[in-house]
Amino acid sequence: MLPTPQRPQAQLADILRVFTALGMASFGGGLPGWMHREVVEKRRWMSEEAFLAGIALGQVLPGPNSVNLALYIGQQLRGWPGAACAFLGILGPPFLFILGLALLYAWAGGAAGIGVVLAGVAAAGLANSLTVGLKTARRMKGAWPWAMAGLTFAAIGLLRLPMIPVVLVLVPASIALAWRATPHA
Repeated sequence: MLPTPQRPQAQLADILRVFTALGMASFGGGLPGWMHREVVEKRRWMSEEAFLAGIALGQVLPGPNSVNLALYIGQQLRGWPGAACAFLGILGPPFLFILGLALLYAWAGGAAGIGVVLAGVAAAGLANSLTVGLKTARRMKGAWPWAMAGLTFAAIGLLRLPMIPVVLVLVPASIALAWRATPHA
């Protein structure tokens, strides 16, 4: 488990409360940024390195990245009960809220201003995601990580190649380059 003696021990109720608040407050995306702020910066439950490992793991596993990251954080903090609390918090109440909004939207129909509000919330989520990306970029050392990030962006963002084949090619290349760059005993 990651919590070390210098890190505060997270209680299950705290994990559930924090992830419920995160799920409810992050409508429109940007959830990893909020998680970082809450888990690493504010509560100091995890180190920066452990959190970034969770982001990387969450991106390669199937399913929503933010849910994978929540499961990872909860599991690292308190094992499987912590993962269950993080999962229920991140998905349960927000699901019920979205269900209520869907019913309200169906009833209100095309009321003026709803699209504008949703676009503003999405822009805030995008800004939060960019913040996490910039924090991650500051930790990248050497030319190869930047080259791999550039290749990934070019292949998926510019050339619109399918993500799975790009990942299947670039992940082994990244691992090989990182292994080659690491001194071995």
